[in-house]
Formats: sequence, C-alpha cells, structure tokens
Amino acid sequence: MGEFIERFRLFPLGLVLLPGEVAPLHVFEERYKMMIGECLELGEPFGIVWLADDGLRETGCSASVTQLLARAEDGRMNILVQGEGAFRLLRRRDDLPYPAGDVELLDEHPDSPDDDEGRATRSRYADIVERVTDSRPSDSDLEELDAYGMAATLDFELEAKQGLLELRSESERQVRLRELFDKALRRIDHAETAAEQARSNGKVRL
Repeated sequence: MGEFIERFRLFPLGLVLLPGEVAPLHVFEERYKMMIGECLELGEPFGIVWLADDGLRETGCSASVTQLLARAEDGRMNILVQGEGAFRLLRRRDDLPYPAGDVELLDEHPDSPDDDEGRATRSRYADIVERVTDSRPSDSDLEELDAYGMAATLDFELEAKQGLLELRSESERQVRLRELFDKALRRIDHAETAAEQARSNGKVRL
C-alpha cells in the first residue's frame, strides 16, 4: 500500500500529466489561484487529474510548481509544473474552497524490464522522432529515457496517455509504448502515401 494523504489539493484539467513531464499552466480561476498560492507558499505538491468527457478519472499525477513565470496583480499566474508520481483518488472532499480529495500514492510494482524489449521500444521511438524531425536521437540520449520520458515528448491521445499512467510497472509501459509507436508509424506511412498519391493524381509513383 502506498502513502495515504487526506485533503490533497486537486486540479482537474483537460490533460494528462506523466511523472517527470513538464507542462505550462495558466491559473485564472479564484479557487485555483488560492490553491496554487498555498502550494507556492508551503512548497507542497498538488494533483492533476484528467477531466475527460465521461468524468473525472480516478488515477492522477502529483505535481510541483517548478517555476512561477508570471503573476498578475489580480493573482493570475503562468507556471511550470513537473509531474512526480501517480496516485489514486479514493474520495472527493468538499470542505475546502478548492477541489481536494483523499488519495493513495501508488507504488511501482518491482520488475526487471527486458533489455531487448527496452531497446526495441527505444528504437521505435527513435524511428518516429527521425520521421517527424529528420533528426535521430543518439544512443546515449535514448538510454536515459524511460517509458514516461519517451511518452512525454510525443503528442499522444489522452486516453493512451492515461493508460500509461495507470500501469504500475516499467516493463508494462515499455510493451504498451511499443504498440503505440507501431500504430503511430503506420499512421505516418499512411499519411505519406496519401500525400504522394495526391501529388501524382492518385497514381503511386515507383
């Protein structure tokens, strides 16, 4: 069982944050200005939870403010936050002036990711980066990336990103990422073929 925290500050948003990922936030609602102000003053984290179309998800990511970029006279803020770790929302709390809940910080399941699987996943990641940017990451850069690190640099659908956040082992995330990378490469191939056909009046150029 992970650590249990009562009345953990929550920021429901239309995004999924992963551990280690850095994201900018614009804080303008009064309740969230108060909440983030307390986090800055006390040096405490808060939780980002995806507010999907079908409701608030139970698994979120704790985050800390790494930089206060700007603060207006009315209290609005532009901040940078960094994801720390996954948690499960057990119960919503309504006794604070901003959203909060009782949460359990989720432990990682101990495992030993397969080296071959990890290399294969990183190779697929490098393939995608090279196809999109014409520049391939170096082997040393790839070795420093875990599953969260790779996923944070790509624009995944939120449902897929949430799925990664909910997995509790690195080996599971590596396998899931490789599946997502394979799908992404097929979409890139399809888009490039369609563009080539459009340029050649529907005929595939050989």
